[in-house]
Amino acid sequence: MDLSTWIERHAAFTPARVAVRSERMTLTYEALAGRIRDLARGLKHGLGVGRGDRVAFLGYNHPDFLTLLFACARLGVMMVPLNWRLATAENAYILENAGVETLLATVEFAEEAKRLRERVEGLRLVAVDGAGSDMPALEELLATGGDSGNPHVGPGSPLLVVYTSGTTGRPKGAVLRQEALLWNALNAAHMHDLTSRDHILTVLPLFHVGGLNIQTTPALHAGAEITLLERFDAGRTLAAIDRLRPNLTVLVPATMRALIEHPAWSTTDISCLRMVACGSQVVPRPLLAAFNERGVPAAQVYGSTETCPIAVYQRAEDALAKPGCTGKVALHAELRLVDREGREVPPGEPGELLVRGPNVMFEYWGDEAATREVLREGWLHTGDIGYVDAEGDLWIVDRKKDVVISGGENIYPAELEAVLHEHAAIRDAVVVGRADARWGEVPVAVVVRKDASLTESDVLALFEGRLARFKHPRGVIFMDELPRNAMGKVLRYRLRDWIAVREQRSRRSG
Repeated sequence: MDLSTWIERHAAFTPARVAVRSERMTLTYEALAGRIRDLARGLKHGLGVGRGDRVAFLGYNHPDFLTLLFACARLGVMMVPLNWRLATAENAYILENAGVETLLATVEFAEEAKRLRERVEGLRLVAVDGAGSDMPALEELLATGGDSGNPHVGPGSPLLVVYTSGTTGRPKGAVLRQEALLWNALNAAHMHDLTSRDHILTVLPLFHVGGLNIQTTPALHAGAEITLLERFDAGRTLAAIDRLRPNLTVLVPATMRALIEHPAWSTTDISCLRMVACGSQVVPRPLLAAFNERGVPAAQVYGSTETCPIAVYQRAEDALAKPGCTGKVALHAELRLVDREGREVPPGEPGELLVRGPNVMFEYWGDEAATREVLREGWLHTGDIGYVDAEGDLWIVDRKKDVVISGGENIYPAELEAVLHEHAAIRDAVVVGRADARWGEVPVAVVVRKDASLTESDVLALFEGRLARFKHPRGVIFMDELPRNAMGKVLRYRLRDWIAVREQRSRRSG
């Protein structure tokens, strides 16, 4: 059995139930099952796509992203979702690295698809929604005859090659088997108490596992209803909540902040939401409080591309009781915290998070060295730092690579950022390390102000009496916006590089 069986079974039980809705189309489970079979036929007999081949998708959130995912599952083909925010050269690298020969593109990205075709030898294009006059249309593929499956396809077959955001160096393609999505869906069902009666609003991009696998594919496993927004917009999201009354959605800090700051936030009835799942980084407490205070639990979820992503989470009741906590290890996963020598640390002490389970990736595509570095004896070494409290709940401290080591002392930026986020005049803030001749590194606060009158001394004063002196920032830099990736994560490496260049220029001019 492959993952498309989920849709086939729901089509048999509840054929008229809406599976996925968007501005472009609405598909019932029966219609989605038929479209998956038709696309699988088209890929196999119309384009000659075979088991183990890679097919990419470029476009905003679209029902046919999901159609393609399950058609690939049916054939034993691997899907490579492309990040539409990347430059042409970046996506061309991904296509070449993964050996993609077929690219499906929506109308908004028809010209970009053609530019990619010029760069990637042998790349075939397929137009979703009739996206280009010299590109064969998806609807033509759907009319192809023949069988719609392949032998020897099942839970162990690779399905997704999802490229990491590439915060340092070239992105790597995490290979997720079909079984990873199944076990991830079971973890999601436990986290959300997810059933066929739920209605999911998906606003995050499907090209990331957060948008795709925290609620969207688990909803299809459960037989629930999905509404897709093509891309996040605060006003449209609030309007969709008010009009369509979904009861679950996933947000990241950047989208949470955009909703809270939108003029319609206070007047929009969000009581239909029984929970909001949030993650991708340590979520500032004020953002959690803004939802919790309105009776909507903001439950944190921890994971990564490599874990599909659900590894640790809160449930609704935990979110209100322990805001800021990441929760307990997922129902179908294992967790260890270890020191630099690989020894398990006792409760209360920080250590690196290691995750093991059937939801963990199989490998990095074509990169044995990188795979060996992070996957050891089945344990994924995440590079994240956290501790477990007396009740068995995980608290994320920081990324291992983001820890500032000053004079031999570990300084966790998240601890300083929690202080910054509490101040009403600060809209956004992060703390990064800056090279220092005496201490090796010192922390620096990078702040986006709400109030232009806020000064460096005002910011530095926030830490007096709150944190040990050695943890205090040694400087404050004000910016209009923080650099972020598509999932809202701050690109700290860019800030560190920019600060280093700034310091060099300052020394030369001095």
